[in-house]
Amino acid sequence: MRARLQHWSGRIRLALVVVVCSPLLVLLVPLVLAYGLYALLLHVLLWLLWSPAGKRVLFVYSNSPVWQSYIQDNILPRLPHGSVVLNWSERRRWRWWSLSAAVFHFFGGSREFNPLAVVVRPLRWGRTFRFWRAFRDAKHGDQEALMTIEAEFFRYLGLPPRDASENRSSPSSKKALPE
Repeated sequence: MRARLQHWSGRIRLALVVVVCSPLLVLLVPLVLAYGLYALLLHVLLWLLWSPAGKRVLFVYSNSPVWQSYIQDNILPRLPHGSVVLNWSERRRWRWWSLSAAVFHFFGGSREFNPLAVVVRPLRWGRTFRFWRAFRDAKHGDQEALMTIEAEFFRYLGLPPRDASENRSSPSSKKALPE
């Protein structure tokens, strides 16, 4: 008798969990499917429009005193021909319906999205390089993370690493990072 009661109480608990969770599943499954479809369609557009000639880069940065001069002196001049550069400080001028803005919003997310690089290659998922933490560390005197992500980014683009003896402007150590 006791085993029967435990069996039925287990079934009742399971039924309650299913009843409580089913509205969440009804909402969650279509959202996950829609996000997946959006990701696939965005990549198909990128493969067709951006990457037929090879790799394509979207680079986003801002007018922050922490990284603006460093990026303009050391990163932007080395980007491949045809790269798209967006300035977050001038985002009001962006066309909200442009493919580059859609790429930024999809890959950038809502944290550590500036500075950011997205590399799109034919028939491959886009790859994101987030520079924010590296610049934060460099601002406090630790240049290693910045050198590492910069080298990884350019290596992924197939460009040779920078010579450590090259003249580089360092990120400002006196200004605070934007929130």
